[in-house]
Amino acid sequence: MRTCDLTGGSRYPRRVTIPTRPVRQEQEPARDDVTEVAPGVLRLQLPISLPGLGHVNCYALEDAHGLALVDPGLPGPQSWRALQARLTAAGFPVRRVHTVVVTHSHPDHFGGANRLRRESGAAIVTSALFRNWWDAGSDAELDSADDPGTPVSVDDAPGSSSARSGAGGTTPWGGRRHRPPARRRVQMRVMRSFASDMFTVPDPTQRLDDAETIRLAGREWIAVHTPGHTPDHLCLLDPAEGVLLSGDHVLPTITPHISGVGAGADPLQRFFSSLERMHALAGVRTVLPAHGHPFEDLHARADAIRDHHLERLTTLRRAMDALGPATVADLSHELFKPRSWGSMAESETYAHLEHLRLAGESTRDEAEGVLRYRTA
Repeated sequence: MRTCDLTGGSRYPRRVTIPTRPVRQEQEPARDDVTEVAPGVLRLQLPISLPGLGHVNCYALEDAHGLALVDPGLPGPQSWRALQARLTAAGFPVRRVHTVVVTHSHPDHFGGANRLRRESGAAIVTSALFRNWWDAGSDAELDSADDPGTPVSVDDAPGSSSARSGAGGTTPWGGRRHRPPARRRVQMRVMRSFASDMFTVPDPTQRLDDAETIRLAGREWIAVHTPGHTPDHLCLLDPAEGVLLSGDHVLPTITPHISGVGAGADPLQRFFSSLERMHALAGVRTVLPAHGHPFEDLHARADAIRDHHLERLTTLRRAMDALGPATVADLSHELFKPRSWGSMAESETYAHLEHLRLAGESTRDEAEGVLRYRTA
């Protein structure tokens, strides 16, 4: 809540309390302190300039040879200066970073990887499925778990392999793609011209298969492939200490955006399957997410995120019953508030509608290049 004075021309100000939206953990600004969040694991919060997100957690895993860093922040000088300052506070020069782990192919997670490789010769570790492309419109792409939809970025990822591939700036469901604001596009062009190496998707030196192990912080970590938010998302499990590095797969108070383009035929089903995998991870006591604070109950949080998407499916069934044949844009308005309408809301709605269609619960027709969905 915030309070303000409304004088209205009176000598006696009238105080009015105006409700404000709560700040979620993931929206909190980056702190400059360094904290130990698990044995041999330090949390370094790096600033990110994305709507709805205030920081990305970069985790430093210490061993006898130096550090491995997980998700070294956005490209650009602000994040790089913050990373250097945090490492200095922890007593480590950049040259002691020997490994960079990137959980998935979004720039707030891989942005500093190439600079670290250049400065320290660090190896770059990713999922075996890591994609060697990046579109400047794609980033963390998150939405709220309890609020009816608050996407925070523009999803401009490459299109699907269908005939409606998104070529030429169109979406698979019809209509033009939305673009980031002009000011944001200018900023990106300027930054890329001065730091092109930092805006290049890193070429991994080691790609981890599912269930493959890697030694970090003096102990073995197990690769857990978790497609959904992206097809190449990677979590790392430390069974000895009960620690899970969850990236964007499981976050404490918001849910990852599930894009309907560039992620295969049914990305929502892949996400459901990846959430179910969390129940097979026994003994996890500490979850270290890419945004927000560490938390404990992995299974309950995974279930809450799944239930959020199941509720969205129910909302779409009811909307199709009420509206009859409806476009993706129209149906996205049933899931998201007006402030969030646009391509990201439509992309996630499309993913949910395709999930229903592939399950035999809806059908779609195309007229003049625009898809319309109805209940089966």
